[in-house]
Amino acid sequence: MIFTDQMQRVVQLNDRPKRIISLVPSQTELLADLGLEEEVIGITKFCIYPEKWFRSKTRVGGTKQLNIELIRSLKPDLIIGNKEENTAEDISNLEGIAPVWMSDIYALEDALKMIVSIGEIVSKKRESELMVKKIQEEFNRIKKTPSRRKVLYFIWKDPEFLAGKNTFIDAMLEAVGFANCCRLERYPALADIETIHPDFIFLSSEPYPFKEEHKDYFKAIFPNAKIVFVDGEMFSWYGSRMLMAPAYFRRLANELAIDKKCD
Repeated sequence: MIFTDQMQRVVQLNDRPKRIISLVPSQTELLADLGLEEEVIGITKFCIYPEKWFRSKTRVGGTKQLNIELIRSLKPDLIIGNKEENTAEDISNLEGIAPVWMSDIYALEDALKMIVSIGEIVSKKRESELMVKKIQEEFNRIKKTPSRRKVLYFIWKDPEFLAGKNTFIDAMLEAVGFANCCRLERYPALADIETIHPDFIFLSSEPYPFKEEHKDYFKAIFPNAKIVFVDGEMFSWYGSRMLMAPAYFRRLANELAIDKKCD
């Protein structure tokens, strides 16, 4: 069986994969929701969903600090990763162990294609197509959410990094109806951004765990913006968590619209 991954690499399998290692939390959750309980044998230490897997599956290191020899010892017949999450060096080393299928995601459409592609490679095509159909239906319900209000989305502190254009987070902001003030590509530092006046500052729950104690710091920089803590998983996980994201986005947009009326 021959497949092409999202990095346009040819991935060849001799049979349906029965020993899978997942190197990305959102894709691990996807595999669980597709019913791959027996097939997935290894995950990363950041693959916290499902909780049962986090407790029971072999952890093969972090997304960027993989234990290559442990992975080798597990004798996988398929490894599933992501271009942004995993290092090029690790992927090159893993290719000597087993076929490696890589996702490369910047937009909602990329994520939907990833779900179907993984469904095909793990013999869960029908389940993956039904999942994509449901995700599309849910996102279609929020397309007309009136907002287009300006946002800066922070993913890190010291230094302060933002989600810029050409990122999945930016695509999610646009899907909800917000306008990303950061016009630079990928994940620039705040110091690189010209003077802007956002309506909202979004402080994500991951990868940096922003807390209430950081609110005053950002309020001093952006005195006219509302500081909002947001669920980073809903904005950055591009697997089956997208089934839950639209409902979260609708609640968030409604809450902020109500707050605006009270300003």
